[in-house]
Amino acid sequence: MNIVFLDGFTTQRGDIDDACLYALGKYQMYDRTHVDQLAERAADADILITNKFVIDQKALAVLPNLKYIVVAATGFNNIHLDAVKERKIPVSNVRGYSTTSVVQQVFASLLEVLNKPSWYFDQVNKKRWVNCPDFCFIDHSIRELSTLTLGIIGFGQIGSKLAEVGLSMGMKVLAYNKSKKQAQGVDFTRSLDDLLSQSDVVSLHLPLSDESRAMINQNTLTKMKDNAILINTGRGPLIDENELSQHLKANPAFTAILDVLTQEPPPLDHPLLGLPNCHITPHIAWASTKARQQLVNGIAQNIANFMEGEWRNRIYEF
Repeated sequence: MNIVFLDGFTTQRGDIDDACLYALGKYQMYDRTHVDQLAERAADADILITNKFVIDQKALAVLPNLKYIVVAATGFNNIHLDAVKERKIPVSNVRGYSTTSVVQQVFASLLEVLNKPSWYFDQVNKKRWVNCPDFCFIDHSIRELSTLTLGIIGFGQIGSKLAEVGLSMGMKVLAYNKSKKQAQGVDFTRSLDDLLSQSDVVSLHLPLSDESRAMINQNTLTKMKDNAILINTGRGPLIDENELSQHLKANPAFTAILDVLTQEPPPLDHPLLGLPNCHITPHIAWASTKARQQLVNGIAQNIANFMEGEWRNRIYEF
């Protein structure tokens, strides 16, 4: 089998073992692929691996031998389903590989806002503690996690793991999920509005769909507490970024922590860049070394199963 990974740079940075992919056949990974390079690089591919490269009807037209696609992610918005269905090309994703990595990023970012360790590291290096008359140099109020209510929207693997960690830190945990779920210690609210109004921290962990697109907007933001913290490590388009920008400007006590944006990388004039109460990381929540190794292992397992006649982790059915 001829296997081509179109855009593997963010997955394989030289710190993980991808021998499992080379063992499956003739394997070639490219850091990035421009649309004009697709035919040259993948015209003979039997199996295509893509992270963000868009697979649409135009792309499929130059891939005559293609038999199988693996998305090197859980989300598959880059796959035009009508196009692959027309060709009856099976498509799989990889699930559950980054759960603990994302949860770690949520709490790392939240604690950065609450405890401000980076700011204190900098201040100590600037000799402010050396010149302090007291044993303790404290310049900011510190809110303990145990005094806060965590609201989780979307209660899949990541949401449930986040709840587990929040509970272990003494937080009250609320959740809102369309499917009827139960979890010990978690209160499931009847409505989204109930969760938003009661939570000090709101974290988004649901897939992007027509229903969830821009679910955080002017209307829902006004339901939240004035000093609430909004966290998005899910999908950028879950938030109307223009309306969030206006809300942040009008409510300086409100904080946003974002690891994803609608356009990545963002343009220079993005409305959220530079706002003092908006903290943005460059889509790294998924990317721990362990998570990327598990991603590669999952890709290899999908391909191995396909070669044996099994289509696992299907994103659609024929």
